[in-house]
Amino acid sequence: MMMLFAASTLFAQHKAPENRKSPHETVKAKNVSITYGRPYKNGRDIFGGLVPYDQVWRAGADEATEITIDKPSSFAGRQMSSGTYSLFVIPSKDKWTIILNRKLGEWGAFSYDKIKDQNVMQVDVPVKHLDKAVEQFTTTVADDGFRMEWDKTSVFVPVKPY
Repeated sequence: MMMLFAASTLFAQHKAPENRKSPHETVKAKNVSITYGRPYKNGRDIFGGLVPYDQVWRAGADEATEITIDKPSSFAGRQMSSGTYSLFVIPSKDKWTIILNRKLGEWGAFSYDKIKDQNVMQVDVPVKHLDKAVEQFTTTVADDGFRMEWDKTSVFVPVKPY
């Protein structure tokens, strides 16, 4: 019983926005906006370390990243309806699998297996390896898509309205 109380207390502490350890940001372009947590590298090995390869990650810190697409679009070459989705990724050395899911408000990717039946899109994009490390996880949005960079890894996801 004590373990259940401790676990529920710990979960409640993590759910509270005031306990966030990373800053949060919303980035926007003409057709896309993304809200995400921005963790720092802080000397850690990121991909293949802190963020394991071949496992679902929330693409940031704290809550799962949210993406809003204002108009029907081509999303990495596939047809995508407008709407707001949770954005998850499965990083590997040479590609990332980008996942859009209908369930909003998830804390991290801890319960992803329970909601994966709500996925609306899953696409692979290539990884670009950077010469210089990016200290803070950064997502930038342009009229033709968005880029996520952290440590020595960069991925670009093309998004173009119809």
